[in-house]
Amino acid sequence: MTGPGQQDVVRFLRDGQVLGGPVEHIRTHISHLFLSGDRAWKLKQAIRLNFLDFSTPGLRRAACEREVRLNRRTAPGLYLGTVPVTWDGRTLALGGAGEAVDWLVEMRRFDQSTLFSRLAARGALTRPLAAGLAEQVIRFHEAAERRPDMGGAATIRRNARDVADNLRALPASVLPWADVEDWARRIDDALAGNAALLDARRDGGMVRLCHGDMHLANICLVDGVPTLFDCIEFNDEIACIDVLFDLAFLLMDLLAHGLPGPANLILSRYLSAARDFPGLACMPAFLSLRAAIRGMAVGMAADEDRADEDKAVSARRYLALALAALEPPAPRLVAIGGLSGTGKSTLAAALACGLAPGAGAVVVSSDVIRKRLMGAVPEQPLPEAAYAEAVSARVYERLFEDVASALAAGQAVIADATFTRPGGRDGLRGLARAAGAPFHGLWLEAPPDVLHGRVAARRGDPSDADVHVLGRQLQLDVGPVDWRRFDSGHPDLAARAAAFLG
Repeated sequence: MTGPGQQDVVRFLRDGQVLGGPVEHIRTHISHLFLSGDRAWKLKQAIRLNFLDFSTPGLRRAACEREVRLNRRTAPGLYLGTVPVTWDGRTLALGGAGEAVDWLVEMRRFDQSTLFSRLAARGALTRPLAAGLAEQVIRFHEAAERRPDMGGAATIRRNARDVADNLRALPASVLPWADVEDWARRIDDALAGNAALLDARRDGGMVRLCHGDMHLANICLVDGVPTLFDCIEFNDEIACIDVLFDLAFLLMDLLAHGLPGPANLILSRYLSAARDFPGLACMPAFLSLRAAIRGMAVGMAADEDRADEDKAVSARRYLALALAALEPPAPRLVAIGGLSGTGKSTLAAALACGLAPGAGAVVVSSDVIRKRLMGAVPEQPLPEAAYAEAVSARVYERLFEDVASALAAGQAVIADATFTRPGGRDGLRGLARAAGAPFHGLWLEAPPDVLHGRVAARRGDPSDADVHVLGRQLQLDVGPVDWRRFDSGHPDLAARAAAFLG
């Protein structure tokens, strides 16, 4: 034997004595995973594809080191380092004194039941978890390295055309050719229509070294915190992308799992921090391309195993989602006002997904804006000074700016605030008129004792309004309210409001 090959390394790692206990071996299309005890070890397959090159030990070492470095941005507690597999002329060893013949990524093993894909499957992906995930993505994208040398309209249009070619190569029994051609034409039109914006976003720093593979199976809980892992380390063209294209994979996957509510929450939370409302004009195309890419991968797997009709059905479902995402949103403005405790935010969340395709209408909340202005996350309580008149004026100024920006991007928007001043209510109507968008105002009401009970029971809510704040609000003269009034205690409030909005 002149030296061990990678199959010898695989057999070596499958030996329970090497890794300290029974080993579970999982093979993916580009890696081998070895799970043992509280550790996971990843071995890059010795392959060269059109989008990666792991063909030599040196290239695999560089890929392992880059994987650890990049994933420590979001999951420092999971990625422990790299370890060589060495050969001394007689035996293989982990980190021995001989020649390094291969390299491993060493990871802390986590509870697989906390994968967000599994949480979604069993109905356990709650709004608090989605909110926590949104904050992690916000922080990650804020710190991500800018890459103005990558991305832009030409790159993403080429990407979409490559996807279309791969979809065309699949048999009609997997994907209907007419639907593939329809998608190929419409996605190219959508990207061409936003070409100037895509290039401007690249030049303005919105193309960054992102995750690149941000779907639910690459998110888990680590010590109770939503954690992104397994980012793309092997191809900068896949990873150095528009931040909203990165986010679109997560939103698309939530929609594919039948979870538009968490998708809307994450999008609205993200925008409240990034204020990237102009980029929403690109989101239908981003969502569509993400769904088509997923459909391509599943379709290829179905083609390889022609007996797997389930995969073919899944591929067709992704293509249908890709087509649906390209339906143009109708810009409109819905305002929900009323005193604290009337349930404005609850109603906004209930209505958002029905007002627009994809992830729904963007919710612009005064409570969330106030927290962002103060450098806090939405659930973090603020001191009383944060509610001074001058701060409130800034809150409403920013709310109006964000609503106008989202409408200009062609989006449906829900504005959520007390709107106790007639000038504010009139101003919203003026914003809709200026954007050529329909406007609907909803005013929620409830008896004072009901409001007191709701406010007193709040925990971990973006609103810090307590019974004292409510007491002051009850003394206000809000003036004539010409918005549609609703009893917020009605059991069918959401259905009645949705029927009013049409």
